[in-house]
Amino acid sequence: MGLRADFERVVSTLPPDWSRIDLDLRIFDEERYVEAATLLTQINAQPYSQHDWHWRLSVAREFGHAAAPETVEGTLGVLDEQGIEGELALREVRVGRVEVTQMWGRPESVRQEFRRRRAQ
Repeated sequence: MGLRADFERVVSTLPPDWSRIDLDLRIFDEERYVEAATLLTQINAQPYSQHDWHWRLSVAREFGHAAAPETVEGTLGVLDEQGIEGELALREVRVGRVEVTQMWGRPESVRQEFRRRRAQ
């Protein structure tokens, strides 16, 4: 099974209200580490040092400081096309959607409008 298919399998098992997941990625051929790292910059993969796994991938479902699932799927598909084999491990799932918006210093009218729009 390729990395893309593995990622699709992981996402399909998640609850419908997941907001963020963290995955670990390991490639089997460490001689291709630099090539894989270059491709993984598209999804801001965080490298591990002195660890069994090579990268940490953060994926946000709709918003947040993480890669979009579609982008992760596409990037892992490119790794598959290049013949870079590996495995994924799901490390953390965050459930529930809470948008965090900086409201400090904004007038009350902006805060009320924000609440009104989000309540719809």
